[in-house]
Amino acid sequence: MSVARAIALGDPTALPSRREEDWRWSDLRGLIRVLPPPSPPNLDPHPRGPFAGVADEEILIVNGRGPDRIDVAAGDRRFIALRFVAALDAGAHVARIAIEVGVDAQLILLESYEGEGERYVVEADLTVTLRAGARLERIVLTHDSPEGVSVSIAKVRSGPASRLAQTVLSGGARRQRIETRVDHPGSGASVRLDGLYLLADRRHSDITTEVIHDGVDGATVQLTKGVVRDQARGVFQGRIIVRPGADRTDARMGHHALVLSDRAEVDAKPELEIYADDVSCAHGNTVGALDEEALFYAEQRGIPEGEARAMLTRAFVGEVVERIEHDGAREIARAFVAEHVGARP
Repeated sequence: MSVARAIALGDPTALPSRREEDWRWSDLRGLIRVLPPPSPPNLDPHPRGPFAGVADEEILIVNGRGPDRIDVAAGDRRFIALRFVAALDAGAHVARIAIEVGVDAQLILLESYEGEGERYVVEADLTVTLRAGARLERIVLTHDSPEGVSVSIAKVRSGPASRLAQTVLSGGARRQRIETRVDHPGSGASVRLDGLYLLADRRHSDITTEVIHDGVDGATVQLTKGVVRDQARGVFQGRIIVRPGADRTDARMGHHALVLSDRAEVDAKPELEIYADDVSCAHGNTVGALDEEALFYAEQRGIPEGEARAMLTRAFVGEVVERIEHDGAREIARAFVAEHVGARP
């Protein structure tokens, strides 16, 4: 069952449902009774995406239509803003793109999901290959419609001594899922998978990751933080699998969330599956409210309650933002946090 298959068949019963373990908190079959019609061609989206003016080049995929490959030749460097746009008359569509970063090449990919329509159902499928020594920094930022359903699935195959650094910045949608699955070769390769969800109203965000270590001397580090308020729902599912023989793997995962209202919800499932010896692996998970003592202290110093809450929330999520390596992308991430927290940094 998948969104892509359901769209291809025009059959909502082919959508993922809560009966599938990985989708139990992001049920689509129970939500969508009738799929919208196929998205028509539309090549006139909003002229400026969230990363406008930052990247060297821009690639547009509108209503599922656009280029199907990005290649970075061996030893080259590219800096691309990749925009997936569900335009005003969007219905249901699937976008597919293959990305290959050659030997010792570098790609900075600023990837945005922009919902200009209402009640669309869309999936983006990315297949990413990192050759030996390749470097990819991927920053994903979502601006989906509150009534949209958006799924992004990235399947990454890393090469020896490659480096993947990823940060997902999610504002949610009616249903939104950002899924990343990495085949990790060990062999000196490193993976960083970070995420941040800031949700209000009835928005839903699901950040799901899986990293499979299949060789010696590999490293993975993950940090995901979230803030939910009103009736929003945040989902984090992280799985790291260390296969037999993947000795000297170093893998660490953390998920931490703030719940700022009685009707908001966070569901988290961090997992480690270890089938090798001589590894260093750990995970942690916390869900709670703002520190009342810190809030009281800020108010005693004359800071209004609303501003104090925003300040403490920014401090809580700031660690994820500051790990973004590219200066311009990091500034946009700070603005994203300020927009969703409701106060200037």
